[in-house]
Amino acid sequence: MRIPAEGRGDPPGPASGPAPGPDAGPSPGPDAGTDAGPGEGPPGRLNRLLTSRLSTAPPLARDGAALVAGALPVLAFPEPSLWWLACVALTPWLLILRTAPSGRRAALEGWLGGIGFVVAMHHWLAPNLHVFIVVLGALLGVLWAPWGWLVRALLGGAPSAARGAAAVLAVPSGWLLIELARSWEGLGGPWGLLGASQWQVEPALALASIGSVWLVSLLIVAVNTALVLLVTARAARLPALAGLLVIALAVPAAWLWAPRPAPSGRARVAVVQPGVVNGFSSIERRFDRSEELTRGLAARDLDVDLVVWGESSVGADLGRRPDLAGRLAALSREVDAPLLVNVDARRGDRPGIFKSSVPVGPEGPTGDRYDKMRLVPFGEYVPARALLGWVTSMGEAADEDRRRGTRPVVMELPGDGLRIGPLICFETAFPDMSRRLVRNGAQLLAAQSATSTFQGSWAPEQHASLAALRAAETGRPMVHATLTGASTVYDAEGERIGRVLGTEESTAAVYEIPLAEGSTLYVRFGDWPVYGALAVLAALSAAAGARTFRSSARGPGARRVRTARGSSGHPRD
Repeated sequence: MRIPAEGRGDPPGPASGPAPGPDAGPSPGPDAGTDAGPGEGPPGRLNRLLTSRLSTAPPLARDGAALVAGALPVLAFPEPSLWWLACVALTPWLLILRTAPSGRRAALEGWLGGIGFVVAMHHWLAPNLHVFIVVLGALLGVLWAPWGWLVRALLGGAPSAARGAAAVLAVPSGWLLIELARSWEGLGGPWGLLGASQWQVEPALALASIGSVWLVSLLIVAVNTALVLLVTARAARLPALAGLLVIALAVPAAWLWAPRPAPSGRARVAVVQPGVVNGFSSIERRFDRSEELTRGLAARDLDVDLVVWGESSVGADLGRRPDLAGRLAALSREVDAPLLVNVDARRGDRPGIFKSSVPVGPEGPTGDRYDKMRLVPFGEYVPARALLGWVTSMGEAADEDRRRGTRPVVMELPGDGLRIGPLICFETAFPDMSRRLVRNGAQLLAAQSATSTFQGSWAPEQHASLAALRAAETGRPMVHATLTGASTVYDAEGERIGRVLGTEESTAAVYEIPLAEGSTLYVRFGDWPVYGALAVLAALSAAAGARTFRSSARGPGARRVRTARGSSGHPRD
């Protein structure tokens, strides 16, 4: 996709630096792109300084800067949770990319920034993946290479108003397609989507109810892009200001007027968190501790409607172990409420190991069962095991692949008939899964998780924060129950209920949860921001293709005729 010179608003005269190729876009030298003239204001002087420093930096310095700049947005996520940083965190990376001396160099710096982002976002995997965390970053970082080229093509040099308007739309759209691509389970799933950094910001949660986390990501990148234009492109400041104004009006409007779920009763849900249990017979001792904590609810005479245990809380199939099923049924009778446990075991009725959410009532397992559908690459299965199976000897990859479930399940619990939509661990990162459960009638989302391997890292808090987004997107409260913390509960608007059970706790807590009914706009209309991003990039590609076609139709070396007073009949001498 070529951006023709006459549409770029580049300054006249030769540019310093290497000669651009046919698709290189603008080639800024030390002073290129500084469209400020005499009487320039502070933005113009800042632009001149930034462009000069970045354009003359040695390649290795630019490489290191791109790596660090790509990692910077991670500070907006838990555990640092500097959520406000997301609005400016991409600007250093964008400034680096816009001053790249060629399109190829911009793609390289996009790739390097992508490596920085992926490694920083998943750094807590390093003790398990070892050197493969860098390999993972290098592979996923490739997704940012085309984005780096696009940023330079639209923001490089001295963008015109038209190119600035295109940048405010297309740069965020390109970022969103990266998030969509890496949301595929085989590439690790949608962990660290930029919009997820705003999990505790009420206006952002209102936006999520309209267009999911996708819409939040889109607007964050748009803000960063507009800020770069304000600093670097005098001719493009008007569309940049217009973009910021639209966002500034849209966010409070969504907060104030987005449809909200209507109250529809309450449910008292207990979360059982046994805490860290290691060593010999840890599976059995974890079961015993969960049983003890559940029995303590009855001893305190706490009235509950549901008790939720964490992921892998039961290590044997209940059909094969009637003794365990009997103990759970007795617990259900004792607390006068059904239990939702999680079985990680080889099935008795089919081959293979499954992770399953299983409700247990006073008479034993109810017959409902949800088998986990989306598995963690290497953690629960090894992709292309015939080729990559050797990694099990160098890390903590799964020795045997877990089997997948085939469909989502909405469970109607015995007693008051509460309908719950179970998700297991990694699945809480996928917006479409919770949306589908709500469309199938779920009143309460219940996530069972385990981050025991990553105690002391940012992972438990990052995982727990996803529940706020899923609750806001779907307009349904969500329970996030883990073995070792952080366990938490959010209402239908993504606001936390009660306290978080930290990673050092072994306890059970009861939460009174307001239920809700009605549909959010996201539940009704789905991933429309993604389709909008695709449409923007398709339109930009079509426009660039049309310009290229017109240029080739004039023939090589053809020059546009200049006329006087705009009349074709009065050629200038």
